[in-house]
Amino acid sequence: MTPKKQKNKLKTAGYFIKRLKDVGYVVLRMFDKYSDKDTRKWTILLDPSGASIYITCFEDRPFRGEYLFSFEDGNQLFARGYVLKTSSIDVVIERLNDRNILHVDDNEFVTKYKKHE
Repeated sequence: MTPKKQKNKLKTAGYFIKRLKDVGYVVLRMFDKYSDKDTRKWTILLDPSGASIYITCFEDRPFRGEYLFSFEDGNQLFARGYVLKTSSIDVVIERLNDRNILHVDDNEFVTKYKKHE
């Protein structure tokens, strides 16, 4: 008997967001109620007061059972239509680091709303 193939959690918004937050990124969940006919699964906003990058996960693209991630920031750090096909969050983080996307300590959006002790 063959063990069940382990599902890659990268295509789930919760896992994707958690992993980005774990390394210090500010992430907001934007939308995940796309219709069944839509290939989009969810959209998040990364670094809201800085780069403001919308990342959307697409399922069954380019082929059934596969998924990819679209990065949209108004053509500032990512070229219009930039997509990344990966099963590793480390690859996503590497692309963000390559473009100097800010982490939580440097982000006004988070520090503005932190409670004063």
